[in-house]
Amino acid sequence: MRPLVILCFCVMATGYSGSAEIRGSVRCATATANRTASGLYAGFANQVGEHLQELCATGAFSGAVLVAHRGEQIFASPYGLADRTEGTPNSLDTKFRIASDNKMFTAIAVLQLAANGKIKLDDTVGSYLRNYPNEEVATQVTVRELLNHTGGTGGIWGPEFAANRLQLRSLEDYERLNGARSPDFAPGSKFAYSNYGYILLGLIIEKASGQDYYDYVQRHVFRVAGMNATGSEPEAILVPGRATGYSRPAGDSGDWQSASDTFPYRGTPAGGGYSTARDLLRFAVALSNNRLLSKRWMDLLTSGSVYMDWPGFRYASGFMETVRDGVRWIGHSGGAPGMNAEFWLAPGTDDVIIVLSNIDPPSATAVAQWIVPIVPK
Repeated sequence: MRPLVILCFCVMATGYSGSAEIRGSVRCATATANRTASGLYAGFANQVGEHLQELCATGAFSGAVLVAHRGEQIFASPYGLADRTEGTPNSLDTKFRIASDNKMFTAIAVLQLAANGKIKLDDTVGSYLRNYPNEEVATQVTVRELLNHTGGTGGIWGPEFAANRLQLRSLEDYERLNGARSPDFAPGSKFAYSNYGYILLGLIIEKASGQDYYDYVQRHVFRVAGMNATGSEPEAILVPGRATGYSRPAGDSGDWQSASDTFPYRGTPAGGGYSTARDLLRFAVALSNNRLLSKRWMDLLTSGSVYMDWPGFRYASGFMETVRDGVRWIGHSGGAPGMNAEFWLAPGTDDVIIVLSNIDPPSATAVAQWIVPIVPK
């Protein structure tokens, strides 16, 4: 899943004409806010709610938006339909696919194991994956370089993925398909976003912990943060409340169609799992309270060390970092057909912006970039 950088103000919510299913529909919900909050927050909630009503009415947004200050919601509302065939509306408890936002959980797991002495960040891939098929990756690419996308390990999408999509059921399956490749460049020499690098991190987590990747993250990240509605169950399993993802070709003004035939078998350490707006707020609170990592390791997790392809952004370890109007934001974004997710936390103010969508990018991205500059300071 490719991250969609939200704060550079380079993507606008245009090009969407509303489908008949939601244009003018009452399913474009009225926003909710903490009515005991100050008038400043009430005015902010009204402004955001009016904007999102317009986007929903024209088909430009379907999903859920939650903005919080110090763990308390100052705006929260769902919009559009989770299932257009059944007419099921989205809610704050709808499980949306979160694309590359899963990388945050994978990075936290790696640093937890590093804090416990089970992983060394400057060890190479081959230190953990003893029989890794490509010698250059095994002997030259380090865990740290996988975390910050400087290992040159490349992607996982393309014709080979499409041909094997439903057969890629385990992390080892991804390794078998991609493991013979050499690095795209000298490891450590530059930034190049790598989904496959995060698959390798998932395998390293398994070797270092002795646990299945999904079990480890469930126990040590989701359970600790109180995230009871977050996971990566296979698409073939009926997950109550999981939204249908909808897509349409670029420039096509026709009806949205299910994007299920593009989804991987299940979410991976690189992305594609699911969560809810409320669960991601719990995640933000756990980060702020150092429940997942100590301050030392949180600094490593979120302090950008590598300049990205996008001006003003640096990549840390599974988190991006930027400063806008004097406010430092950390988080991640991601998108693919039928899914778009944005998670941003301002550590200095404890403001949180969560935007989840079950339609194509830039649906959530455009909303998040619009909200950032108007959050009350």
